[in-house]
Amino acid sequence: MIVVAGEALIDLVPDRPATAGPAADPALPALLPRRGGGPYNTAVALGRLGSPTAFCSRISTDGFGEALMGGLREDGVDTALVQRGAEPTTLAVASIAPDGSAGYGFYVEGTADRLFELPETLPDSVAALSFGTCSLVLEPGASAYEALLRREAARGVFTALDPNIRTGLIPDADAYRARFRGWLPHVGLLKLSMEDAAWLAGAQDPAAAAREWLAAGPAAVVLTHGRDGISVLTRGGGGCAVPGVQIEVVDTIGAGDTVNAALLHRLAAHEALSVDAVAKLDEAAWRDVLGFAARAAAVTCSRPGAQPPYAAEL
Repeated sequence: MIVVAGEALIDLVPDRPATAGPAADPALPALLPRRGGGPYNTAVALGRLGSPTAFCSRISTDGFGEALMGGLREDGVDTALVQRGAEPTTLAVASIAPDGSAGYGFYVEGTADRLFELPETLPDSVAALSFGTCSLVLEPGASAYEALLRREAARGVFTALDPNIRTGLIPDADAYRARFRGWLPHVGLLKLSMEDAAWLAGAQDPAAAAREWLAAGPAAVVLTHGRDGISVLTRGGGGCAVPGVQIEVVDTIGAGDTVNAALLHRLAAHEALSVDAVAKLDEAAWRDVLGFAARAAAVTCSRPGAQPPYAAEL
């Protein structure tokens, strides 16, 4: 089983992308509620791909929370590790640029997901554990998720991390960068976008920083390059890249989360959900894994909101 740990929230997505110039539409777009949150999207994508998956989070008992729980169940995700609370659901207001890229503003004060508590145990069947996004920023839940990462890595569970930076939620960039570096010895697979890599690197060259992050613990660092595809750096000094799949982009919401899920799903197919196994993958295997992730992300980008593909679509 793959467990995804992190927030579930509601994305308020505009019904059309922004326009600029003389043709700009002065009317405000309608905001449509969509189930979301990076870890939530990753869990749903894994379920749709057919991987045995569980979600570990804290979800509100309000109407939005019930919709989030329903979405997990619809796609076969185990909810036994989900904590519930009466606090409201976190809201993320998305803005869609003309090129389909998304920005976010968040309403997080006093919401249910940030009150996550460290579970006493995880099932013995857990083969991999995935983390990322807001859940590693917002306290007190962030410290509980960090404790879970360290504890499960210490007992040999393969861990994956996608920082998925949301700068508006990070009050002290340098403190967060230091905390990120402290996670790396406990991470088996690090995946991040080039934009996130550049932000985390600060004044340093992102490529050089990625090599330093690799040396700190992960067996591999996967970098997404938008339309230009996906690349990997491996512990043995190797690496490769695959091109992106060219499609008409509706928006990019959930694309990176789909990559997370597709990587873990395909690594499982290669029996490589361990640090040693990932470190031993050859170039042909990595091209298969990355190519699968690129195809899955393209499907997500071809439709509005975070709607990752089902296995039959790939």
